[in-house]
Amino acid sequence: QVQLVESGGGLVQAGGSLRLSCAVSRYLLALESVGWYRQAPGRQREAIATITGSGSPVYADSVKDRFTVSRDVAKSTVYLQMNDLKSEDTGVYYCGARYVLRDYWGQGTQVTVSS
Repeated sequence: QVQLVESGGGLVQAGGSLRLSCAVSRYLLALESVGWYRQAPGRQREAIATITGSGSPVYADSVKDRFTVSRDVAKSTVYLQMNDLKSEDTGVYYCGARYVLRDYWGQGTQVTVSS
């Protein structure tokens, strides 16, 4: 089992920044992958920034060069630094992890970008 708890969402103006945090109950290096997913209104959940088991970050084209995913293994926490936010970044952001071939999700945190 893996529990994930997100924090840091909120309302921000376009061009602003936010940092999301995800506290993970498992040792991060034991996970096959961990990262951030977004569900915009009326759309399916999509992967936007994840870290593979080898530690390599993978970004969706829509957030590349604006968002940075990182992890603090000692704190079992994964971060998403979001810069130059745009209205299309609005959505619910979920922290997700894969462990022993099963997917686990946090409860999600709302990010709203006003134009």
